[in-house]
Amino acid sequence: MNLLPIIKKEFRQIRRDKRVLAILTLVPALLLLLNGYALNFDVTHIKMAVYDGEKSTESRAFINSFLTSGYFDFVENLSSSEEATQLLDNAKIKVALIIPHNFSHKILSNEAVSVQVLVDGMDANAATTIVGYMQAVTLQYSQKIVMKQLAKLGRGSYIPINFEARIWYNPELKSAKFLVPGLIGFILAITAVIATSLSIVKEKERNTLEQINVSPITSAELIIGKLLPYALISIIAAGLTLLAAYLMFDVVVKGSLLLLFFATLLFIIAALSMGLWVSAISDSQQVAFQLATLISMLPTILLSGFMFPIRSMPWWLQIITNITPAKFYLIILRSIVLKGVGIAAFWQEILYLALFASLLLFISAKRFQKSLA
Repeated sequence: MNLLPIIKKEFRQIRRDKRVLAILTLVPALLLLLNGYALNFDVTHIKMAVYDGEKSTESRAFINSFLTSGYFDFVENLSSSEEATQLLDNAKIKVALIIPHNFSHKILSNEAVSVQVLVDGMDANAATTIVGYMQAVTLQYSQKIVMKQLAKLGRGSYIPINFEARIWYNPELKSAKFLVPGLIGFILAITAVIATSLSIVKEKERNTLEQINVSPITSAELIIGKLLPYALISIIAAGLTLLAAYLMFDVVVKGSLLLLFFATLLFIIAALSMGLWVSAISDSQQVAFQLATLISMLPTILLSGFMFPIRSMPWWLQIITNITPAKFYLIILRSIVLKGVGIAAFWQEILYLALFASLLLFISAKRFQKSLA
């Protein structure tokens, strides 16, 4: 059988080539470690400064309600409200709370009192979250004041609408649990495309493809023999990445492992086909590496929904996102890993990914056969 010697030869080449071996083994672990901890959208430890214009018992209690909420880190007391502007300009704080001199007088007189909150808005997402935290703490403190006033009058209090939020799939609201599945797709896309393209182009540079071309080995056997080792290694890398995600970020696969394996295999076939196409049109490893990085990294980061929600993009850009298989793989991956749902929830993505992988493999194989001719 002609296929088995090609597979053995490819595994031997992978073992000898330290660069490809590092891409397939060390790079996935390093990317998961760095990006998993670096890419964090959780807004915590917000540096906060306070100007207390009254310094009363009521104002100190109000300030303490922020410090005990678990979101804010107290930086310093301000001697004037103007100091807040300097601290914000120098990025020493993210938010400043300005309490007026008549704070307790207004409250004890059953009058509304206005406090000023200055927020660093350079990071729009973080600023929105900070404002939400400030509103929540202020509302909770205001409710305590109302309840005390009603109790003094001998009247009971009630809340007309009882709001109870139950967060599914990620109750801790940890951004890592949303980002890590995306990182798995990102890692597989990069490693599979780059490693495959470099391996085949290396054969071109050494002029060994011409020798293989005149041997009894067919083009189909050569393609399959070249891709199978990388498919197997990519599957193992995906499993190790999921294990590392569980150990480091507590990401548990809630759905079917069989479905996850099937979807991952489809995505790996699509990624390997991209590497095959890159190798067919490249004449050197340098060109292949640059092109493989371009077509695997940028679409996965920008167009797959890994970091930026697709629904927030313009309609024409949403159409362009369909060119990257990572978009559909991430939907499947997050549905299985985080939601634990079955194929009924993402059968359309499975179908598209299967068609994409089949079509891309056919086109890449034809282009590769043409380059051999």
